[in-house]
Amino acid sequence: MSEVVISGVGISAFGKFPHLTEEVLAQFAVMEALRDAGITIKDVDAFYCGNAAGGHLPGQRALRELHTNGQAVFNIDNACSSGATAFQLALDAIQSGKNDTVLVFGMDQLSTLGGGALPLGQRDWNNRRGMVMPALYAMRAHRYMHDYSVSPQVLAEVSVKNRRHGALNPIATFCKVVTNEEVLASRPVAEPLTLLQCCPGVVDGAAAVVLTNKPGKGLAKPVRVLASVVQSGVFETGPVDMTEAEITARAARLAYEQAGVGPEDLSLIELHDAFTISELLYYEALGLCKRGEAQHLLTSGATSLGGRIPVNPSGGLLAKGHPPGATGVAQIVEICEQLQQRAGKRQVQGARLGLSQVTGGGIWGVDHAACSIHIFST
Repeated sequence: MSEVVISGVGISAFGKFPHLTEEVLAQFAVMEALRDAGITIKDVDAFYCGNAAGGHLPGQRALRELHTNGQAVFNIDNACSSGATAFQLALDAIQSGKNDTVLVFGMDQLSTLGGGALPLGQRDWNNRRGMVMPALYAMRAHRYMHDYSVSPQVLAEVSVKNRRHGALNPIATFCKVVTNEEVLASRPVAEPLTLLQCCPGVVDGAAAVVLTNKPGKGLAKPVRVLASVVQSGVFETGPVDMTEAEITARAARLAYEQAGVGPEDLSLIELHDAFTISELLYYEALGLCKRGEAQHLLTSGATSLGGRIPVNPSGGLLAKGHPPGATGVAQIVEICEQLQQRAGKRQVQGARLGLSQVTGGGIWGVDHAACSIHIFST
């Protein structure tokens, strides 16, 4: 992989901002990333926008008031993996020689859409019978807890950890420190998952990064892209293991091979903790531990700040919230700030290699429509 780096990052606050538009949130993140990179919007060859709920032409709508030169704008909808997928396409454009500098941004505003779970396609027979993501992950949690003797307190501890991290993150406007007891006592959503074990579903936010093969003007040391992988789910025609995150394990193998590293080399991870059980499943899919051992990794403190491999030092989706178009890019922003040693109170000491993982959508059974994994270093 040719030398392509992230030279600038920007991110808005994540929270409920019904008085703002998603375009305004994106404009803030874009301008922050340009400032961080030390360039102007006219230095950008093309723009890649990840957006899941904003309707037609979101990228053009966000950029129209920023006085571009009419450069190409590409809009990508890959559900929650939209921003991370946009990042890979932008990376491809530079590596192919088509562009030298591109800007990737993701945005979504959910506070104006009401509440509840995001609707899924009705062609899936599971969805026609009322399946929504909280119910699906509740079933996965039940199966995992049964198979590996995991207590409800362990699930709750994922939320406690990530909200403790998120309280150190100034953009996580929803976040507050909670106890295990408070998590378990919060409103039931889908047994065994309670409200504080599900990521906030009505959140607005945007994030942006500048990718280039000619850095030099930025405010911080550029971050190298070592691996970029996007995979899709497979059509499931028979019984599946609900405790296996197959698409993430497959994408992780490809990413580690591409980067020439293994899970033991990572300094930190930002992963898709839409529900507490998700984080435990992804520990195993990413190779941090063997099947059934995720609870021990969590309770040992290894995945907390100060531990061997901090997971979601930003607070993750549970603490920050989850505007789906922005999440994949926001994870990358966090990894960059950690590797550049500018993450403030949540800084992972000695961070040198980071991985981001985000899934997107749901199709038949427990599979996901997309999974994006990226690995970075300074």
